Amino acid sequence: MGVIDHISDMFDCSTGSHSKHKRRKQLQTVEVKVKMDCEGCERKVRRSVEGMKGVSSVTVEPKQHKLTVVGYVDPEKVVARVAHRTGKKAEIWPYVPYDVVAHPYAQGVYDKKAPAGYVRRVDDYQSNQLQRASSTEVRYTTAFSDENPAACVVM
Repeated sequence: MGVIDHISDMFDCSTGSHSKHKRRKQLQTVEVKVKMDCEGCERKVRRSVEGMKGVSSVTVEPKQHKLTVVGYVDPEKVVARVAHRTGKKAEIWPYVPYDVVAHPYAQGVYDKKAPAGYVRRVDDYQSNQLQRASSTEVRYTTAFSDENPAACVVM
């Protein structure tokens, strides 16, 4: 595209010029949580998304109840299609690796049902529950500590 074409597109007010610059979907990996009990369920889940337009590869991990779709797809459409075609409850993968989270055993983060090495993803992380103690609290706590050599003699 030359300079003149670029300048003419900038000053062109017609609605037809913007339609030729259609946005392409980005290549992305979509992870979906779907309950799978048997090989039949696994096959049903795999086939529900294999025919979708833009799908490059499909991976199913039945022990983790996880479906991974790679391609030029919309995550919400993948979830909707799996739910519609299989009749199963489907949701975006709600877990992240254990190492990524600052406080993996915090309330609302730790999940017993999560696969090994994963904890629940928390977007509205409430850091105010896990704030460090204030300096006055630390002073009073350490004043009566057994590990403090200058601690109170009353103890």
